[in-house]
Amino acid sequence: MLKQWRSPLLLLTLCSLLLTACGPGGQREVIAATSTGQPLTLTDFTGRELSFPGIPKHIVALGSGEADIILALGGALVGRPTSTGTTPVKGTEEIMQVGSAHEVDLEKIAYLKADAVLGNAQLNAKDIPALEGVGAQLVLTQAHSVTDITRQILLFGQMLNKEQQAQQIISGIEAEVQSAAAASTRQKPRVLLVYGAPGTYMAALPNSLGGNILELAGGVNIAADYPALQSYPQYATLNTERIVEANPQFILIMTHGNAAEVQQGFEQEMRQNAAWSSLDAVVHNRVSVLPAELFGTNPGTRVTESLQMLITLFSNLELQ
Repeated sequence: MLKQWRSPLLLLTLCSLLLTACGPGGQREVIAATSTGQPLTLTDFTGRELSFPGIPKHIVALGSGEADIILALGGALVGRPTSTGTTPVKGTEEIMQVGSAHEVDLEKIAYLKADAVLGNAQLNAKDIPALEGVGAQLVLTQAHSVTDITRQILLFGQMLNKEQQAQQIISGIEAEVQSAAAASTRQKPRVLLVYGAPGTYMAALPNSLGGNILELAGGVNIAADYPALQSYPQYATLNTERIVEANPQFILIMTHGNAAEVQQGFEQEMRQNAAWSSLDAVVHNRVSVLPAELFGTNPGTRVTESLQMLITLFSNLELQ
Protein backbone atom coordinates (compact mmCIF):
# COMPACT_ATOMS: atom_id res chain seq x y z
CA MET A 1 0.00 0.00 0.00
CA LEU A 2 2.84 2.40 0.76
CA LYS A 3 3.94 2.35 -2.87
CA GLN A 4 0.90 4.49 -3.70
CA TRP A 5 2.54 7.46 -1.93
CA ARG A 6 5.80 7.52 -3.89
CA SER A 7 4.87 10.60 -5.93
CA PRO A 8 6.25 13.67 -4.08
CA LEU A 9 3.92 15.94 -6.05
CA LEU A 10 0.84 13.93 -5.09
CA LEU A 11 1.92 13.83 -1.44
CA LEU A 12 2.57 17.58 -1.39
CA THR A 13 -0.83 18.30 -2.98
CA LEU A 14 -2.75 16.17 -0.49
CA CYS A 15 -0.89 17.62 2.49
CA SER A 16 -1.66 21.11 1.25
CA LEU A 17 -5.37 20.29 1.05
CA LEU A 18 -5.36 18.82 4.56
CA LEU A 19 -3.65 21.89 5.98
CA THR A 20 -6.10 24.15 4.21
CA ALA A 21 -9.04 22.26 5.68
CA CYS A 22 -7.74 23.11 9.16
CA GLY A 23 -8.02 26.85 8.52
CA PRO A 24 -10.96 29.14 9.34
CA GLY A 25 -14.37 27.79 8.39
CA GLY A 26 -15.19 30.41 5.76
CA GLN A 27 -11.80 30.08 4.05
CA ARG A 28 -12.13 26.30 4.02
CA GLU A 29 -15.38 26.53 2.05
CA VAL A 30 -13.89 28.92 -0.53
CA ILE A 31 -10.87 26.72 -1.21
CA ALA A 32 -12.99 23.58 -1.34
CA ALA A 33 -15.17 25.14 -4.01
CA THR A 34 -12.25 26.32 -6.14
CA SER A 35 -9.95 23.33 -5.72
CA THR A 36 -12.60 20.76 -6.65
CA GLY A 37 -13.51 22.76 -9.73
CA GLN A 38 -17.12 23.19 -8.65
CA PRO A 39 -18.50 26.29 -10.39
CA LEU A 40 -20.06 29.19 -8.53
CA THR A 41 -23.47 29.96 -10.02
CA LEU A 42 -25.20 33.34 -9.69
CA THR A 43 -28.33 34.92 -11.15
CA ASP A 44 -27.99 38.63 -11.80
CA PHE A 45 -30.76 41.25 -11.82
CA THR A 46 -31.62 40.56 -15.46
CA GLY A 47 -32.20 36.86 -14.78
CA ARG A 48 -28.97 35.76 -16.47
CA GLU A 49 -27.35 32.72 -14.88
CA LEU A 50 -23.58 33.13 -14.58
CA SER A 51 -20.99 30.49 -13.75
CA PHE A 52 -17.53 31.09 -12.30
CA PRO A 53 -14.89 28.40 -11.71
CA GLY A 54 -14.55 29.70 -8.15
CA ILE A 55 -14.65 32.92 -6.14
CA PRO A 56 -13.78 35.83 -8.51
CA LYS A 57 -10.34 37.24 -7.66
CA HIS A 58 -10.10 40.07 -10.20
CA ILE A 59 -13.23 42.18 -9.89
CA VAL A 60 -13.90 45.39 -11.83
CA ALA A 61 -16.68 47.77 -10.78
CA LEU A 62 -18.12 50.20 -13.34
CA GLY A 63 -20.01 52.13 -10.65
CA SER A 64 -19.03 53.70 -7.34
CA GLY A 65 -21.73 51.92 -5.34
CA GLU A 66 -20.63 48.52 -6.59
CA ALA A 67 -17.01 49.37 -5.74
CA ASP A 68 -18.03 50.41 -2.23
CA ILE A 69 -19.96 47.19 -1.64
CA ILE A 70 -17.12 44.95 -2.83
CA LEU A 71 -14.66 46.69 -0.49
CA ALA A 72 -17.13 46.51 2.40
CA LEU A 73 -17.33 42.75 1.84
CA GLY A 74 -13.55 42.35 1.59
CA GLY A 75 -13.48 41.49 -2.12
CA ALA A 76 -10.51 41.83 -4.47
CA LEU A 77 -11.24 44.97 -6.50
CA VAL A 78 -8.72 45.55 -9.30
CA GLY A 79 -10.59 48.17 -11.37
CA ARG A 80 -12.80 51.10 -10.39
CA PRO A 81 -14.92 53.68 -12.24
CA THR A 82 -13.12 56.72 -13.55
CA SER A 83 -13.53 59.74 -11.28
CA THR A 84 -15.07 62.69 -13.10
CA GLY A 85 -15.16 65.64 -10.75
CA THR A 86 -16.02 63.45 -7.75
CA THR A 87 -13.92 61.90 -5.00
CA PRO A 88 -13.16 58.20 -5.55
CA VAL A 89 -14.67 55.68 -3.16
CA LYS A 90 -12.52 55.62 -0.04
CA GLY A 91 -9.91 52.89 -0.31
CA THR A 92 -9.89 52.85 -4.14
CA GLU A 93 -7.60 55.82 -4.79
CA GLU A 94 -4.73 53.62 -6.03
CA ILE A 95 -6.91 51.21 -8.02
CA MET A 96 -6.82 51.49 -11.82
CA GLN A 97 -9.64 53.49 -13.44
CA VAL A 98 -11.49 51.60 -16.18
CA GLY A 99 -14.07 54.03 -17.51
CA SER A 100 -17.68 53.79 -16.39
CA ALA A 101 -20.99 52.11 -17.15
CA HIS A 102 -21.44 54.75 -19.87
CA GLU A 103 -18.06 54.12 -21.50
CA VAL A 104 -16.19 50.90 -20.73
CA ASP A 105 -12.42 50.76 -21.26
CA LEU A 106 -12.17 47.24 -22.65
CA GLU A 107 -8.39 47.39 -23.06
CA LYS A 108 -7.79 48.10 -19.37
CA ILE A 109 -10.24 45.43 -18.28
CA ALA A 110 -8.42 42.89 -20.45
CA TYR A 111 -5.07 44.06 -19.02
CA LEU A 112 -6.37 43.50 -15.48
CA LYS A 113 -7.49 39.95 -16.40
CA ALA A 114 -10.87 40.66 -14.85
CA ASP A 115 -12.99 37.61 -14.15
CA ALA A 116 -16.06 39.57 -12.96
CA VAL A 117 -17.22 42.99 -14.15
CA LEU A 118 -20.04 44.67 -12.22
CA GLY A 119 -22.18 46.70 -14.59
CA ASN A 120 -25.52 48.45 -14.95
CA ALA A 121 -28.49 46.43 -16.22
CA GLN A 122 -29.78 49.21 -18.50
CA LEU A 123 -26.46 50.55 -19.79
CA ASN A 124 -24.16 47.56 -20.10
CA ALA A 125 -26.23 44.69 -21.53
CA LYS A 126 -24.79 45.63 -24.93
CA ASP A 127 -21.25 45.08 -23.59
CA ILE A 128 -21.73 41.39 -22.75
CA PRO A 129 -20.13 39.96 -25.94
CA ALA A 130 -17.09 42.26 -25.77
CA LEU A 131 -16.39 41.52 -22.10
CA GLU A 132 -16.88 37.80 -22.55
CA GLY A 133 -14.39 38.09 -25.40
CA VAL A 134 -11.68 39.15 -22.95
CA GLY A 135 -12.57 36.43 -20.45
CA ALA A 136 -14.80 38.39 -18.06
CA GLN A 137 -18.32 37.66 -16.87
CA LEU A 138 -20.59 40.72 -16.71
CA VAL A 139 -22.79 40.82 -13.58
CA LEU A 140 -25.69 43.21 -14.24
CA THR A 141 -27.52 44.97 -11.42
CA GLN A 142 -29.26 48.30 -10.80
CA ALA A 143 -29.82 50.71 -7.92
CA HIS A 144 -33.15 52.52 -8.29
CA SER A 145 -34.07 52.09 -4.62
CA VAL A 146 -32.63 51.24 -1.23
CA THR A 147 -34.08 47.75 -1.70
CA ASP A 148 -32.08 47.41 -4.92
CA ILE A 149 -28.91 48.28 -3.00
CA THR A 150 -29.60 45.60 -0.39
CA ARG A 151 -30.17 43.12 -3.24
CA GLN A 152 -26.80 44.11 -4.69
CA ILE A 153 -25.12 43.54 -1.34
CA LEU A 154 -26.70 40.10 -1.05
CA LEU A 155 -25.74 39.10 -4.61
CA PHE A 156 -22.14 40.25 -4.22
CA GLY A 157 -22.00 38.52 -0.84
CA GLN A 158 -22.98 35.28 -2.58
CA MET A 159 -20.36 35.88 -5.26
CA LEU A 160 -17.62 36.37 -2.65
CA ASN A 161 -18.84 33.67 -0.25
CA LYS A 162 -19.43 36.48 2.26
CA GLU A 163 -23.14 36.01 2.83
CA GLN A 164 -22.93 36.46 6.59
CA GLN A 165 -21.13 39.81 6.21
CA ALA A 166 -23.66 40.82 3.57
CA GLN A 167 -26.57 40.05 5.88
CA GLN A 168 -24.97 42.12 8.66
CA ILE A 169 -24.65 45.14 6.34
CA ILE A 170 -28.23 44.70 5.10
CA SER A 171 -29.52 44.48 8.68
CA GLY A 172 -27.81 47.79 9.46
CA ILE A 173 -29.42 49.48 6.45
CA GLU A 174 -32.85 48.08 7.24
CA ALA A 175 -32.54 49.28 10.84
CA GLU A 176 -31.76 52.80 9.59
CA VAL A 177 -34.80 52.73 7.29
CA GLN A 178 -37.05 51.64 10.15
CA SER A 179 -35.57 54.34 12.38
CA ALA A 180 -36.21 56.93 9.66
CA ALA A 181 -39.86 55.86 9.42
CA ALA A 182 -40.24 56.18 13.18
CA ALA A 183 -38.54 59.58 13.34
CA SER A 184 -40.12 60.99 10.18
CA THR A 185 -40.89 64.68 10.52
CA ARG A 186 -44.44 65.61 11.52
CA GLN A 187 -44.55 68.23 8.78
CA LYS A 188 -43.85 66.52 5.48
CA PRO A 189 -41.79 69.06 3.50
CA ARG A 190 -42.60 69.59 -0.16
CA VAL A 191 -39.47 68.91 -2.19
CA LEU A 192 -38.38 69.31 -5.79
CA LEU A 193 -35.51 66.88 -6.38
CA VAL A 194 -33.57 67.76 -9.51
CA TYR A 195 -30.94 65.80 -11.39
CA GLY A 196 -28.67 68.34 -13.04
CA ALA A 197 -25.81 68.64 -15.48
CA PRO A 198 -24.77 71.91 -17.10
CA GLY A 199 -27.66 72.82 -19.40
CA THR A 200 -29.78 69.76 -18.50
CA TYR A 201 -32.16 69.51 -15.56
CA MET A 202 -34.78 66.84 -14.82
CA ALA A 203 -37.11 66.12 -11.91
CA ALA A 204 -36.35 62.88 -10.06
CA LEU A 205 -39.38 60.57 -9.74
CA PRO A 206 -40.15 58.21 -6.82
CA ASN A 207 -38.86 55.23 -8.84
CA SER A 208 -35.35 56.73 -8.85
CA LEU A 209 -32.88 56.09 -6.04
CA GLY A 210 -32.91 59.76 -5.01
CA GLY A 211 -36.70 59.80 -5.10
CA ASN A 212 -36.89 56.68 -2.95
CA ILE A 213 -34.47 58.10 -0.36
CA LEU A 214 -36.46 61.35 -0.35
CA GLU A 215 -39.69 59.55 0.54
CA LEU A 216 -38.02 57.32 3.15
CA ALA A 217 -36.70 60.48 4.80
CA GLY A 218 -40.22 61.86 5.11
CA GLY A 219 -40.28 64.28 2.19
CA VAL A 220 -43.08 64.77 -0.32
CA ASN A 221 -41.90 64.61 -3.92
CA ILE A 222 -43.87 67.30 -5.77
CA ALA A 223 -43.02 65.64 -9.10
CA ALA A 224 -44.39 62.24 -8.06
CA ASP A 225 -47.08 62.23 -10.77
CA TYR A 226 -45.06 63.86 -13.57
CA PRO A 227 -44.93 61.78 -16.78
CA ALA A 228 -41.66 59.84 -17.03
CA LEU A 229 -39.23 60.47 -19.83
CA GLN A 230 -39.10 57.60 -22.30
CA SER A 231 -35.31 57.48 -22.38
CA TYR A 232 -34.89 58.05 -18.62
CA PRO A 233 -37.98 56.57 -16.91
CA GLN A 234 -36.77 57.54 -13.44
CA TYR A 235 -36.92 61.24 -14.36
CA ALA A 236 -39.33 63.80 -15.83
CA THR A 237 -39.17 67.16 -17.59
CA LEU A 238 -39.35 70.14 -15.25
CA ASN A 239 -42.76 71.79 -15.47
CA THR A 240 -42.49 75.38 -14.25
CA GLU A 241 -46.24 75.93 -13.95
CA ARG A 242 -46.75 72.83 -11.82
CA ILE A 243 -43.67 73.57 -9.72
CA VAL A 244 -44.96 77.06 -8.90
CA GLU A 245 -48.37 75.61 -8.05
CA ALA A 246 -46.82 73.02 -5.69
CA ASN A 247 -44.54 75.67 -4.12
CA PRO A 248 -41.70 73.41 -2.88
CA GLN A 249 -40.07 74.21 0.44
CA PHE A 250 -36.78 72.62 -0.68
CA ILE A 251 -35.12 72.42 -4.08
CA LEU A 252 -32.37 69.82 -3.93
CA ILE A 253 -30.02 69.17 -6.84
CA MET A 254 -28.13 65.95 -7.57
CA THR A 255 -25.22 65.92 -10.01
CA HIS A 256 -22.29 63.85 -11.25
CA GLY A 257 -20.35 66.87 -12.43
CA ASN A 258 -19.09 70.15 -11.05
CA ALA A 259 -21.54 71.01 -8.25
CA ALA A 260 -20.88 74.76 -8.28
CA GLU A 261 -21.30 74.97 -12.06
CA VAL A 262 -24.56 73.01 -11.94
CA GLN A 263 -25.99 75.15 -9.15
CA GLN A 264 -24.98 78.35 -10.90
CA GLY A 265 -26.63 77.20 -14.11
CA PHE A 266 -29.83 76.17 -12.35
CA GLU A 267 -30.06 79.46 -10.45
CA GLN A 268 -29.61 81.32 -13.74
CA GLU A 269 -32.53 79.38 -15.22
CA MET A 270 -34.66 80.31 -12.21
CA ARG A 271 -33.78 83.99 -12.60
CA GLN A 272 -34.98 83.86 -16.21
CA ASN A 273 -38.47 83.04 -14.96
CA ALA A 274 -39.75 85.48 -12.32
CA ALA A 275 -42.27 82.92 -11.06
CA TRP A 276 -39.47 80.93 -9.38
CA SER A 277 -38.61 83.86 -7.11
CA SER A 278 -41.84 83.41 -5.16
CA LEU A 279 -41.19 79.77 -4.21
CA ASP A 280 -40.71 79.04 -0.51
CA ALA A 281 -37.45 77.25 -1.30
CA VAL A 282 -36.05 80.33 -3.04
CA VAL A 283 -37.40 82.89 -0.54
CA HIS A 284 -35.88 80.97 2.39
CA ASN A 285 -32.66 80.05 0.56
CA ARG A 286 -33.30 76.31 0.59
CA VAL A 287 -31.84 75.60 -2.84
CA SER A 288 -28.72 73.46 -2.59
CA VAL A 289 -26.63 70.81 -4.31
CA LEU A 290 -26.42 67.47 -2.52
CA PRO A 291 -23.05 65.65 -2.18
CA ALA A 292 -22.36 63.77 -5.41
CA GLU A 293 -20.94 60.72 -3.62
CA LEU A 294 -24.21 60.31 -1.68
CA PHE A 295 -26.81 61.33 -4.27
CA GLY A 296 -25.27 61.81 -7.73
CA THR A 297 -24.59 58.09 -7.96
CA ASN A 298 -25.29 54.85 -6.13
CA PRO A 299 -23.67 55.35 -2.69
CA GLY A 300 -23.54 51.63 -1.92
CA THR A 301 -23.35 50.89 1.81
CA ARG A 302 -23.27 54.65 2.49
CA VAL A 303 -26.94 54.95 1.55
CA THR A 304 -27.64 55.26 5.27
CA GLU A 305 -25.65 58.53 5.24
CA SER A 306 -27.78 59.77 2.33
CA LEU A 307 -30.94 58.99 4.26
CA GLN A 308 -29.70 60.59 7.47
CA MET A 309 -28.64 63.74 5.65
CA LEU A 310 -32.16 64.37 4.34
CA ILE A 311 -33.74 63.53 7.70
CA THR A 312 -31.52 66.15 9.35
CA LEU A 313 -32.23 68.67 6.60
CA PHE A 314 -35.99 68.23 6.87
CA SER A 315 -36.00 68.30 10.67
CA ASN A 316 -34.44 71.78 10.53
CA LEU A 317 -37.60 73.01 8.82
CA GLU A 318 -39.57 72.36 12.00
CA LEU A 319 -37.12 74.48 14.00
CA GLN A 320 -37.58 77.55 11.83
